[in-house]
Order: sequence, then C-alpha cells, then structure tokens
Amino acid sequence: MPASLKLFVVTLLLALAPSLSHANEAVVRKAVQSLIGPNDRIESIRRSGALDFYEVQVNGELLYVDAKGRYALLGSILDIQSQRNLTQERKAVLSRINFSELPLHLAAKQVRGKGRRVLATFEDPNCSYCRKLALELEKLDDVTVYTFLLPILSDDSAEKSRAIWCAKDRGRAWRDWIIDGRLPPNGRCDAPIDKLQALGRKYNITGTPNIFFSDGNRLGGYAPVAQLEAALRQASQAKR
Repeated sequence: MPASLKLFVVTLLLALAPSLSHANEAVVRKAVQSLIGPNDRIESIRRSGALDFYEVQVNGELLYVDAKGRYALLGSILDIQSQRNLTQERKAVLSRINFSELPLHLAAKQVRGKGRRVLATFEDPNCSYCRKLALELEKLDDVTVYTFLLPILSDDSAEKSRAIWCAKDRGRAWRDWIIDGRLPPNGRCDAPIDKLQALGRKYNITGTPNIFFSDGNRLGGYAPVAQLEAALRQASQAKR
C-alpha cells in the first residue's frame, strides 16, 4: 500500500473513532435500558479499562456490556497480578461526593472536643447497625458529626425522625434515642422528611448507615472506631 494511501486510511480511522464510540455507547445504552426497565436510570457509560467492554453505572452499581449490547457481566473484575478488586476501586471513586455541597442545616449536629474533624452520616432511627455505629462514634474525640435522618427502613421511621427533628436539641435527641432508646415526644413541627429522602436518593443510599468524610469518601455500613479514625486521618491529609 502506498504511503499516501496508508496515511489516508489512518486519518480516516482516527476521524471515525469518536463517532463509532458514540454509536457503540448508544447501542449499549439501549440494550441496558431494555434490561433494567424504564424506571431505573443509567448514570454513566464509559469504555472500561479492563476487558474490551463498556462500564455501565445503574443506581450506584456497575455492570459490563460488550460493544454490541448482547452480553453483560455482573460482579467484580479482579486483577490477579496486583490482587486488586478493580470494580470496588471504581465504585469507591464513583461514590465520592463534594462534601461542601451537603445541606448540613438539615442534619442533627453533635460536637465532641474542639470538633475540628468532620463527618456526616445518613441513618434510620430503626437501624440496628446505626446503634452499633453510634457506640463507635462515641469513642471519637475532636470531631463534629452531622446526622441526616433518613427514614427508609420501617413504617414508623418517619414518625421517629420527625420527633427527633422537632426536639430542641436534635443532636442530643438523636443520641438519646439511638444509644439509650429514649425518644422525645411526638414532633409537631415542619420536619423536612421529603427533602431528606430526596437527598438519600441523590446519593444512591438504599441502606443505613452511610458515612461520608470531608474528602468526599464514603463508607457504607457499620465501621469500627479504628476504621473511622483511619478515614478521618486520610481526609485531614487530603486537605493539606
């Protein structure tokens, strides 16, 4: 093949590459949407670095789809050589938030010591693991804890959340309930339950507790104090 023709072919392929990529993304999107149904939202599609598949994020979960939209893989991709879970690492990146965008005025606030370190939790009043987490949070010092009441687990979760929100000291009311089981009288104020539930949906929170640190990293579920301390240290280092 003459050099001029080779150059023409290479140039043509480079020019077509973006349109072919977009075409494949459209095929993948259509295939996945037919698989998950109209009420679930595809959050992102990108070419996966591992395998020759597309990575598709749906409701905070990942699946891998071939370019023709025929085959889908569910589960984790493991790098055997480095012994890394690539899917979990990618999920951790995707689940990060901009902590400064959290509407902290919608949270119950507790300050221990000087409160220089900061974390936020999403918790349901009927969550047993939230009770375990509260005991671990009690062991932390120099921390401010913002608790977003997220009633998603039981029929009376919203009622209990409203009672805590309407208390004079919300942070104290939350602690009294989650640790000591003492609930304040039924709330008679305009509690922002709908806003809190919408916030939970925004961050794909389907279970409690969920913990966010000032660097945007998330821990899903109960965590012991050693893990909390490590995450707080990492968040503090990220600010420097």
